[in-house]
Amino acid sequence: MSKIERLERTPRLSRAVTHNGLVWLSGIVATDFNEDIAGQTRQVLARLDELLEKAGTSKSRLLNVQIWLKDMVGDFDGMNSEWSQWVAPEAEPARATAGVSFDDENIRIELVAVAAQ
Repeated sequence: MSKIERLERTPRLSRAVTHNGLVWLSGIVATDFNEDIAGQTRQVLARLDELLEKAGTSKSRLLNVQIWLKDMVGDFDGMNSEWSQWVAPEAEPARATAGVSFDDENIRIELVAVAAQ
């Protein structure tokens, strides 16, 4: 039976779960909601880097990323600008972006990802 490891557990969730060489990451949001989309995106990507490292992998091993935006029309270009500077060249994951409603009106972006270890 393959080992399952849960990282940064809370009573409701684990921030990352590893199994069979894969890492599933919970939704990541910014910590400073006063930032615009560029600032919140940088915070989310930095936290993604941190969680990937804790799980023994990196952004070059991302397989799939889902990005949820509060305002697809107003925030898509700003998010994409930060994403393009951050993503590992020649290792772009499969990606989808959608507009959603968040429980906190100050959240502009949430990201969910799967990576190989």
